[in-house]
Amino acid sequence: MRFEKKYAVAVVGGGIAGVAAALAAARAGSKTVLIEKTVLLGGLATAGLIYVYLPLCDGNGMQVSFGIAEELLKLSLKYGPGDIPAAWSREKNAEENKRYRCVFSPAAFMLALDEAVAEAEVDVWLDTLVSDVETGAAGRLTSVIVENESGRGKISADCFIDASGSAVVARRAGAAVNFGMNARALWALEYNFQAQPDYIIGEHIKMVHTGVLPDEKHAEYCGINGRLVSKFVLDSRRALLERYNKNYASGAAGRKTLFPLKLPVMPQLRKIACIEGRQTLRDGQDAMHFADSVGLVADWRKPGYVWEIPYGTLLPQKLKGLLAAGRCTAAAGDAWEITRVIPAAALTGEVAGVAAALAVEQGVTPDRLEVTGLQNELRKRNFPLHLEDVGLKCRRMGNS
Repeated sequence: MRFEKKYAVAVVGGGIAGVAAALAAARAGSKTVLIEKTVLLGGLATAGLIYVYLPLCDGNGMQVSFGIAEELLKLSLKYGPGDIPAAWSREKNAEENKRYRCVFSPAAFMLALDEAVAEAEVDVWLDTLVSDVETGAAGRLTSVIVENESGRGKISADCFIDASGSAVVARRAGAAVNFGMNARALWALEYNFQAQPDYIIGEHIKMVHTGVLPDEKHAEYCGINGRLVSKFVLDSRRALLERYNKNYASGAAGRKTLFPLKLPVMPQLRKIACIEGRQTLRDGQDAMHFADSVGLVADWRKPGYVWEIPYGTLLPQKLKGLLAAGRCTAAAGDAWEITRVIPAAALTGEVAGVAAALAVEQGVTPDRLEVTGLQNELRKRNFPLHLEDVGLKCRRMGNS
């Protein structure tokens, strides 16, 4: 090994979940490192150009997600255009674009995220890839092996958070994971002289979305491996190229009135791999009460659906010393559509960061952490944990 470093908390993945986790852990007093394989923070929201901060409210005027999830929404607008709908709290059965959400400039959000982690004194390692892990007694994760321009090194920690989006830490450690199906799709920034005011972040600059609809899944885009990533990215870009060729050939537009401005610098796979958790969030569990709930998230696609997030979905079944956040948390089927997006990523990231800091302080692994103690810490951060905390009713009881 060329180098070795030791931290209290190590967060792998610098997307929204990873940033939230690192901020929460560092602010709680833990020496924290954030490891990101690209040179940009924000993940799919920034490097992936999916620049819609989905709703923090239920579509009926009730905010359900708070804390760092709300903080990051406001940070996304700090250095760029975009607005939160002024009347979101008065809406009933609102469409997604009328709820507590916004469209933001990816580059502006990157700068705000850099500033936030610097202020929290998070040690950020960019251009650093996790290639392997080490475990110790009783299957406890002890270190991750990383590679960057300094060579191969080891980063040890008392507690780890897998916010990679692909459950890379869990997979490298041999933990059980589930793989998701993806649609070929690409979001990019485009100059469009005839752009309508939908997902616009500057004059004639808008989001372009190509490919099949998200509900048209393709088996060849399930899971993760080197070949799949290359195929997905090239297939997605080919669809965009076909769009321009079609427009140019028909005379509908030319190279000076319709052209790409920025392509994503990471694969836009939505669901890659998630842990098999102590609990799994499943279809039909909206409006369900869980005794170990650590927060609330809303369904971004339709109003009136709110989910409690059980702490057990952040814990791998057997591997100790690791928490999952964002797209890596245990979810299945349509429930994964709820947990994979920005608000849920930010919420579970903050929960993982708080839990990691508490576990380090108490000298236990996250699976041994007293849930009521974690819940008390979250309540101090203005976290509603259960549906009744925001005046909503649960349909039935989950775990006791």
